[in-house]
Amino acid sequence: MNQARVDSYLIANAKYFESHQVAYLRDKLTSMEDEKLDLLIAVQLREPSFCIMISLAGGSMGMDRFYLGQTGLGVAKLLTAGGCGIWTIVDWFTAQSNAKKANMENLQRIIG
Repeated sequence: MNQARVDSYLIANAKYFESHQVAYLRDKLTSMEDEKLDLLIAVQLREPSFCIMISLAGGSMGMDRFYLGQTGLGVAKLLTAGGCGIWTIVDWFTAQSNAKKANMENLQRIIG
């Protein structure tokens, strides 16, 4: 894969990943075929700051978990009213890292 394409992808999308994940992605993407990069570009990444806003506005209803694609946890959070509020408060502080983790998991499925 072209190093310039990898660098431009990482520069444009670095905010969607933890800083230690960017170096790992650079290594993996450099050794990847060009066709897989096209698949990678099509992957919809979750916005970490938007996840925080959703968590603050509708965290007790599990909206943040639904946004991250964690349907089971979203239903559990909805039925327990955010774990009687405790789960909701914890997610206020972990929403951004949860979004970045979900982004990395989505890319792992493609990268292999």
